[in-house]
Formats: sequence, structure tokens, C-alpha cells
Amino acid sequence: MSPTTPPADQTFGPSHFVNRELSWLEFNARVLEEAEDEANPLLERVKFLSIFSSNLDEFMMVRVSGLRSQVHGVSEPEDPIPDQLTAREQFERTHKRVRELVARQYACLNDRILPQLKKEQIRLLSPEDLNAKQLEFMEEYFDQTVYPVLTPMAIDPSHPPPHLRNRGLYLAAIIQQRGPRLGGPRRLLAVVQIPNVLPRLIKLPSEGADYVLLEQFVGSRLEQLFGGSAVLYWTAMRMTRDADLDIDGDHVLQDLSKAIEEGLKALRTRDAIRLEVAAGANPQLIEAIRQPLELLDQEIYEVNGLLDLTCLMSLVGIEGFAQLQDEPFTPRRPTGLPEGSDVFKEIRKRDILVHHPYESFQCVIDFINQAAIDPDVLAIKQTLYRTGSDSPIIKALINAADNGKNVTAVVELKARFDEHTNVNFARQMERAGVHVVYGFMDLKTHCKVTLVVRQEGPKLRRYVHLGTGNYNATTAKIYTDLGLFTCRHKYGADATALFNLLTGYSRGHSWERLFTAPNDLLPKVLELIERETDRAKAGQVGQIIVKLNALVDRSVIEALYRASQAGVQIQVQCRGSCCLRPGIPGVSDNIRVTSIIDRFLEHSRIYAFGQGEEADVFLSSADWMPRNFVRRVEVMFPVLQPSLKKHILEQILPVMLSDNVKTREMQPDGSYRRVPRAPNAPLLRAQMRLLAGLPMDDITEGEVEK
Repeated sequence: MSPTTPPADQTFGPSHFVNRELSWLEFNARVLEEAEDEANPLLERVKFLSIFSSNLDEFMMVRVSGLRSQVHGVSEPEDPIPDQLTAREQFERTHKRVRELVARQYACLNDRILPQLKKEQIRLLSPEDLNAKQLEFMEEYFDQTVYPVLTPMAIDPSHPPPHLRNRGLYLAAIIQQRGPRLGGPRRLLAVVQIPNVLPRLIKLPSEGADYVLLEQFVGSRLEQLFGGSAVLYWTAMRMTRDADLDIDGDHVLQDLSKAIEEGLKALRTRDAIRLEVAAGANPQLIEAIRQPLELLDQEIYEVNGLLDLTCLMSLVGIEGFAQLQDEPFTPRRPTGLPEGSDVFKEIRKRDILVHHPYESFQCVIDFINQAAIDPDVLAIKQTLYRTGSDSPIIKALINAADNGKNVTAVVELKARFDEHTNVNFARQMERAGVHVVYGFMDLKTHCKVTLVVRQEGPKLRRYVHLGTGNYNATTAKIYTDLGLFTCRHKYGADATALFNLLTGYSRGHSWERLFTAPNDLLPKVLELIERETDRAKAGQVGQIIVKLNALVDRSVIEALYRASQAGVQIQVQCRGSCCLRPGIPGVSDNIRVTSIIDRFLEHSRIYAFGQGEEADVFLSSADWMPRNFVRRVEVMFPVLQPSLKKHILEQILPVMLSDNVKTREMQPDGSYRRVPRAPNAPLLRAQMRLLAGLPMDDITEGEVEK
């Protein structure tokens, strides 16, 4: 159905929206394009193959499992976009598109990546390809390291099917007992789990970089494992389960952390939602595996190559192949925060904007570390969503508590796939004397805020850090995010009120700088869009530029459509799912949607409304999705210092929007095409330009509120 122009007083119909699941798959297709792009260094292309697989795993475990539940009538759709597709239609189209993309992924691996790796002396060998020295090495490795931890499991009435772990790698075989039977049928289904405590890619002795897959070598030794039985046929297999953790607030009476742990245990037995087997596997073997799992036809994937390409990430950083990798870089110190500086003194001079990974995350760590040891600091309060393992932030908070500071950490235990890590960190901090709060039962605390309270003479001064990304030193090297340091009074007052809300349900504060979800963030976004719409209707210039990760919320999309109809010029740079259709005549022909997939994951959220000095510029932890507006605690905050606002409006955003190397533009049908480059136009790759550094205007201005 082609989109039609609705009357101005009516809402928009199904043809004006892109399905969220299919839009996300087009994002992952753009990731795959980076693996296919021969302009990228070879091992970086391997990285993108791995990322594609990791992304797809999470999508299957959460989004596709949700569609499956809807098809079976177990659950209702969450935040449906009115695109006319039923749950079954989405389920079928999603699996169809996934199959197309997986076929492309393995064609890229087998026909392009592996042959080129071989030319560079990086080889994945099968057991029969090993030379005598390598075979001797593997025989010893197998006997001493692998064999003792393997458990061959035959399945019959006295040996029930073992529990198959989510994303675990197994070998499945049909074996036949030779000679006198030990009980059970003559022919049996059997499985062997490939231990995840051992590396999958085993480095072999060689002049280059030769590897063999652990499961392939174990497969070549199956008859040794099942001594006395013939292995008729076998295959590698991998199963994916529903992994959408659901904690019922009505049943959490005392301890959310214990409820999370119980919920994580329950995930182990959730329904299987995908089975991957090696292409060419015996149909009887596949059916024997599939039957007890109750999988549908769409959920069986025969894969033409090694399963689970996330294992290829271990190749990306191998030594001796620097020419096949991106050039290393060292993040520079942010303007205004030289190394070894007194962070508090510098923030008192002016607001400081930090752009990761181009500028070092170390300044954020320094901020917490200095607060932890400064005798004048009385309290530190921080929200924690994803911190990563061995977090320097956690260590700094523990150190602060040891030094007698009043330390509060609002830890989001429900951060998907980081639940176990966050429970462990929470308990470490509690033991050290940190006051740990888990936020709200029905709302995820997703905002990124740090508040430091410092005694300065007879008065207290509050220092605030607000960010678009997590307090995670590892991802800060590969995700693009923005952070703001300030000691402006109104920011400090709002940050104090935010923590009082999170820890004590305290309400009644009159917010002056922060716009928060689920309270007033969505109304503020709609108000700002409507303001630009009114300007355009009045014959003035209306302009909206947004950079975000997902645009899904129906009310925001419809507001953008109305703004476009009024003549507002709108540029959206959206990394992931975008349910808005640009370029529809009479509806969205003033909206341009682009996406950049490059070396770093675009993660920052920037919202700019208006032009020039009168423009309002906001940074935020929130995308424009229903979950961010109504089911999370989020923060959007303005950039007030003129030099910083100018830097974003005249340098960061123009560079991002002018990229003609890694940018794809969304078409009205939801597909994406690389932006055409004008003849003789110079190449502009935004991330490389930002790595080189952008000039910052005078930062000595003293505009901080007293």
C-alpha cells in the first residue's frame, strides 16, 4: 500500500510507519555491509561479522522470542507501531529476512574473508589438514586438556535428554552400539557439550597463524568418546532460548537482587526459539534434536560454515598483523581538563564538554577518584547501568566509602544481559559501605548522572556529570558518547532532586534544567517539535536536527510528520530502528534520515531545535522510544554555554551530517542506500575527522551561575 497524505487534523495510517523488527534487521544489514566492504581492513571486516552474529543473537532472544509468544497467544505486543502487520506476519517476515542476511554473512565468510585471510597466512584448518607437528600438538592437547572435561551423553529412557544451554555449542550424533548391548536401544541419539571454558579457536604451531576449531577436532574423536559404538553421523549444533527476563513486581516482597538471580536461573529452561545446525546434517538427526524442543520449521537454520561467528572476535587483535587492523589511536585529553589537573577547579571556570572515544574517558574516572580522596567532598551519588567488568568506577566508589564519604549508587539490576554482573557489583559496594539502591521495580534507571557535593568555605557546591552513555571504561573506547561537567546551581539542584526521587520517592521539585522520564520528557520533546512547527507556519525558518539510536515512538513520529508538512527542515541521524518513513510526498518530504555504521558504535543522543544562537541543544540518555519515555528513568539536559552549543551546532553535527563514506540514507520503503558522492567531492569520513580533532572556540568564558 502506498502512503497517502492524511488531512491535517487526522492521525497517520499504517502505511506511514515502518515495522520496528524489520527496521532493526536493516540496521544489522548495514553492520554486515561493513564486513563485505573491501575498503575496510581485513580483520576489521572479521570484527563486523562477529558483531553481526552477536547482534542477531540478542535480537532472536528478545524481540523474536516476543513475537513467538504473541503468535502462541502467550503475550500481547509491546508498544505496537500501526504498520498493519500481525504478529504471525512479523514472525514469518522476520525469519525470512534473517535467513537472507545469514546466507549473505556466510557467503562473505566463505567466499571472501577466509580466502583473503589464507593469503595473509591466517588459516582455519580442519583436522585432516593438520601437518604432523600440528596433529601431534592437538593429540596431546586433546588428551590432556579437552578429553577430561568432555561428557558424552547418550539419550534413552534411562538417560533423559540433557538440558541444552542457551547459546551453548554441542555436537549431536546418532551412534550405534557394537557387540553386546549395555542396555537401551541399539541406535541412540547422543550429545557432547563443547566446553566454553576452553578457547574455540586453538592456535597451532606454525609460521603464520593457523587455528583449528575445537568442535571440529572433538568431532573427529567422537568414536573415542563413545568407545564401543559406531558414530553413524554427527553435526555441530547450537540452540538459542528466550532470554527476556521478566520480574513480576507484585511478587518481589523483600530483595530485588535475589529476585533477579532467581529470574536468571529460570531463563535456563525457557523455550528454545532457534536451532542452528551445520549445513548438510542428516535429516533424521535434525528431527531427533528438534522434536523434544518443539521448534517450528522457520526456527531451524542450516548454516553453511562454523556456528556462532562471535568466536572470530578473538582473531581481531592478534599480534603481527597490524596492517590488517585499524590504526591504533590514543584518546586525547578533553579541552579544559589537562592531565593532572584539579577537576573541580577546572569545572568552576566553565562547563566542560567531553566527546568519547575521541576524548579520554579517564577524565570521568579522575572526577570520581579525586572526589573519593578529596577531604572537602562530603557525598558522591551516581547512577550505574552497565559498568563492565573490573570497573574503575566501582573501585573509586568503594574507595570513597572507605574514606568516610557518604556514597550512594543507584544500580540498575535489570540492565539486560548485565544483570548478574550488576548484582555482584552491588554486593561488593554494599560490603564496603556504599549505600546501594536498586531504583524502581517497574522502571529501569537508564539516566547517566553523577553528583559530587563539596564543602567550599561556608557553602556547599555541587558538581554534576551528565552523559549520553554508560559509566563503562571499556565501551567508552568504542562507543561515541557525550558528557557534560558543570557546577551550575540549577543543574546541581535538579540532580539532587533526581537522586532523592530515585532513593526516596521524593517528589514536588520544580525542575529547571533537567527533563526527566517518565515525568516530562515526552511532553517537552513534543513541545519543542511543535514550537518549530509553529515557526514554520508563521513564515519563519523551522529546523530540527536529531542524532539518536532509535526512533520508534508514534506520537513523536506523527509530530515530526506535521512539522514536515508545515515546512520544518528535519534531519534525523538514527543508527538503529527507525519507524518513520522519510520522503513521502506531502507528509515527510522535508525529513531526511541517515545512518552511520563505522569503526565506533554511534551511541550519543543530540537534539537541536532552531537555528543559530537561538537554537536549543540538548543531550540525553534517551532515544525516542515508548520504553524510554514511559518505562525508564531518563534525563535530557540542555547545553547552555554558548561556546559548547556552537561547537555542537557548527562542528560536531555538520561533520556527522556531511559524511559521504559511511553514511546510508533511508528510503521511503524502509531500505537504505549509501549516499552518493558528487564527482570530485573530497572524501569526508566523520569518525576519522573527529579522531583528527575539531577546533574548540575560546573556553575561558566564565559563565557558570553563582
